[in-house]
Amino acid sequence: MPQDGKFKTDRGHGGETHQRLDDGTDRFLTTDQGIRISDNQNTLKAELRGPALLEDFVLREKIFHFDHERIPERIVHARGSGAHGVFELREDLSDITEADLFRGKGKKTPVFVRFSTVAGGAGSVDTPRDVRGFAVKFYTQQGNWDLVGNNIPVFFIQDAMKFPDLVHSVKMEADRAYPQAGSAHDTFWDFASLMPESTHMLMWAMSDRALPRSFRMMEGFGVHTFKLVNAKGKVTFVKFHWRPRLGIQSTIWDEALKLQAADNDYHRRDLFEAIAAGDFPEWDLGLQLFDEELAARLPYDVLDATKLIPEEVVPLKMVGRLTLNRNPDNFFAETEQVAFCPANIVPGIDFSADPLLQGRLFSYLDTQKSRLGTANFYQLPINAPKCPVMNFQRDGMMQMQVPKGRANYEPNSLEDHGETGGPRECPATGFRTTSVMEDRSGDGKLRARGELFADHYSQARMFWRSQTQSEQAHIASSFTFELSKVGLEKVPARMVANLRNVDEGLAKRVTEGLGIALPARSEAARKTVELEASDSLSIQKRMKDTLEGRKIGILLAEGSDASTLTKLVEAIAGQGAKAFLVAPIRKGVKLSDDSMVQADGQLAGSPSQLFDAVAVTLSADAGNKLSKDAAAVQWLMDAFGHLKAIGHDGRADKLLEAAGVKVDEGVVELGAAFIAAAAKRYWKREPTLRMLA
Repeated sequence: MPQDGKFKTDRGHGGETHQRLDDGTDRFLTTDQGIRISDNQNTLKAELRGPALLEDFVLREKIFHFDHERIPERIVHARGSGAHGVFELREDLSDITEADLFRGKGKKTPVFVRFSTVAGGAGSVDTPRDVRGFAVKFYTQQGNWDLVGNNIPVFFIQDAMKFPDLVHSVKMEADRAYPQAGSAHDTFWDFASLMPESTHMLMWAMSDRALPRSFRMMEGFGVHTFKLVNAKGKVTFVKFHWRPRLGIQSTIWDEALKLQAADNDYHRRDLFEAIAAGDFPEWDLGLQLFDEELAARLPYDVLDATKLIPEEVVPLKMVGRLTLNRNPDNFFAETEQVAFCPANIVPGIDFSADPLLQGRLFSYLDTQKSRLGTANFYQLPINAPKCPVMNFQRDGMMQMQVPKGRANYEPNSLEDHGETGGPRECPATGFRTTSVMEDRSGDGKLRARGELFADHYSQARMFWRSQTQSEQAHIASSFTFELSKVGLEKVPARMVANLRNVDEGLAKRVTEGLGIALPARSEAARKTVELEASDSLSIQKRMKDTLEGRKIGILLAEGSDASTLTKLVEAIAGQGAKAFLVAPIRKGVKLSDDSMVQADGQLAGSPSQLFDAVAVTLSADAGNKLSKDAAAVQWLMDAFGHLKAIGHDGRADKLLEAAGVKVDEGVVELGAAFIAAAAKRYWKREPTLRMLA
């Protein structure tokens, strides 16, 4: 039934008036069977104050449907946010793949993208320390391709056999059902400390990568090695990277904690509002392309999901742009019911023998049947391909198609008898599994892992050495915090013993923070290789000094200078950012010229952690008054503590003083200096504000 549109009044056969849509469709409330409802407010009763009657089918249907509105949430990646968009190919790749979406410069392919946290349930919050899912469904002319990845290029485990154990350990503990959406507890670290292969991923998870500022400022990775196959059958190995056009940006730990209190839906709201405002999020797709010869020369195995290939070794080839340009019409029907599966690939793309990927190929399909209740989940609009679907799959729960004819098997000869025989296989253009095998050892079938899979620490050390001093302090502090929450006595020491294989300094900082003795180094299964540091692994080294896509909070009050405010808002908008006005009272703030302005948010409900930088433009009198206001003092104190730029016009000195704001390169007067300063964070400020490991 239409949900919106223009209505016009009409008159029914009995003289009653009602409304119709412009297309003539009645605007009558009906049951699911299309029966018009005369009263949707009152239950049918035996008498005015009598019992309800079982024959009230309107009530029964309404309650029945309500009782079944919820479907099982995803076991992992339960809390997600999605959007529609388009992928545009910027460079033709016909020479390396026959995949339709990569052939023909300018080719556009519709997509649906879902971002998610991993550990928490659907009702948890957006900003915990966690891995973020980055799943893209491409509706190509050859069928649907699902690139189901994360915002971190490696993973905790090497073999899918360990996935249930990993998830069980990081989820709420089985006997007490807490903590929610967090890894800082016994069972996760007990598991992680016993799995040296998780060390590299732990470095990423304890870094600021696990605290993204926004989905719009977050990288995405396919994690596994895949294959691209051209029309001649030539294979090229590939790793997929999504690079945000706005650059990478993260929060810091204290800021993330306060964001949970300020807005549980911070990331979801940020994505929805950006798209609604026409500030469409964009990512460039980069490919790391390499052959079997290069893979054989690397000191790690490209089939190992706990390893990455540094961009200095295999640079990214930027081939296209992803743009999200439309919010879902209905969260449940689209974002919740979208079903991703790594096994959904198209001709020209193929799997590698990565043992983690191979397990995912089975798991996801099985999961979608469990969640959506039917093998026909692919017929839901959000999952349905945008190209013809023809096969002999039949029946099943919630079958929404009506196949015609007798043919529901093949081969058949019905066409020889004047009937429709149905679709046939197509050897020329159908999907073909590549015959290239990564393992040429001839060992046959066995339960084992490649020799290089045993190197658990080389890339973890490379990641550590690639970080700035500030980022290293955050990682050490994160390990210290999380391990301090572990009550199992032997686990922290066991974890630190593993960290000694990454870096002695890191291990010592964590033990000092925990107040425990430095344990003996754990024995590495394979000798650590000293790999070159990679700037591409650091957030701070790659951050863009830009205000585009950012939000600047401006604190004002009665008597604020109108000219200063106007110029500031215009300057912020000129940089592609959004100014958000904050005032003690939201409505009717009188400025210095007696003009009135309405604030976007009230001070008590708009904490500074919602913004990327803040500015203060107050009269001297208002500055003095707000220096005694706890919300105003906390507003500036948090901004300073979260290493953000603070702009002021020199009239709020007492407020800045009360908030403990000290002048540094990020605390500047309003004007051009502030606009330049607002694009950065001020990491040198941090050691003066808090104890870091």
